[in-house]
Amino acid sequence: MLWFQGNSMQLARSSLGLFLINCSASKTTLPVLTLFTKDPCPLCGKAKEVLKPYKNRFILQEVNVTLPENSAWYERYKFDIPVFHLCGQFLMMHRENTSKLEKQLLKLEQQSTGG
Repeated sequence: MLWFQGNSMQLARSSLGLFLINCSASKTTLPVLTLFTKDPCPLCGKAKEVLKPYKNRFILQEVNVTLPENSAWYERYKFDIPVFHLCGQFLMMHRENTSKLEKQLLKLEQQSTGG
């Protein structure tokens, strides 16, 4: 699932797979919050519900670590789901931390407005 706003998305390739990154200083694009998940993942569902009030401030990208093309992520996070990256950088794992997310989003928003 992806929440898209703006039209400037980049695909980035890392040693651990392909994912979206968007953390430019542009005022029209949103940062990408990547959720590393699997099916079933009750904690992931709960985390997505808790993060819904923030959905207009980021693009949510879900990566199912059980898919063959995501095997590197599976090896890295198989015991830690849910895991969140913001702009390609680790943010939090095991459960959502809204204060940490809020702090990082504010930092990015200030950078994009020159504040």
